[in-house]
Amino acid sequence: ALEVPEHSGLIERVLAIPSKRYERAPIAYLTRVESEALLAAPDLSTWLGRRDRTLLLVALQTGLRVSELIGLRWQDVTLQTSAHVRCLGKGRKQRCTPLRPEAASALRAWQREQAQGSSAIVFPSTRGGALSRDAVADLLKKHLAQARQQCPSLVEKDITPHGLRHSAAMALLHSGVDCAVIAMWLGHESMDTTQIYLHASLELKQQALDRTTPLSEARGRYRPDDDLLAFLKSR
Repeated sequence: ALEVPEHSGLIERVLAIPSKRYERAPIAYLTRVESEALLAAPDLSTWLGRRDRTLLLVALQTGLRVSELIGLRWQDVTLQTSAHVRCLGKGRKQRCTPLRPEAASALRAWQREQAQGSSAIVFPSTRGGALSRDAVADLLKKHLAQARQQCPSLVEKDITPHGLRHSAAMALLHSGVDCAVIAMWLGHESMDTTQIYLHASLELKQQALDRTTPLSEARGRYRPDDDLLAFLKSR
């Protein structure tokens, strides 16, 4: 406006136009029941089925990004005491993610079927190389189709590989894990990214509502229990 003062009025009007707001799409994630249905879908009598189930289990438990998952090598996996996986995330930042006993046990069994060597890919393709993102999307799509036959709620959901990461985050949130810990778990650089899970959880919002007193009801008077009264009298 200082360079072209004759247009200052127009410039001010343009700058006063409010920026367009974009509504964030709802997060698609799996509930516990839906996750169990997905894990039950692969055929464990086949090599591919065992690979796929182990991959899905690790994805749902760790919340690794697809790029981190397909890049895992056995040298990145510790299956002894304090089982965990190490990965190089965004910004080339390394993080360690603990494994639950079920995931660690599945990885031990899967490791026994694989080529020896710490540099070997954990989840190889049939040719022995790393899976592509599209390959992971395809195997997830296949097993979701099977899982939908047993779990009707999956019919309405469009779950992508990144949705498995969302599912891991929501499982942690519903277990009472603090957002700061979830951000560290997922390798988020900003807490703002993790806050989306709080907004997505209707269950947590309902729990918060249940803890409030309806406006039409009188607030109850606090009554200490007998054990507390006995303790106070003894002091």
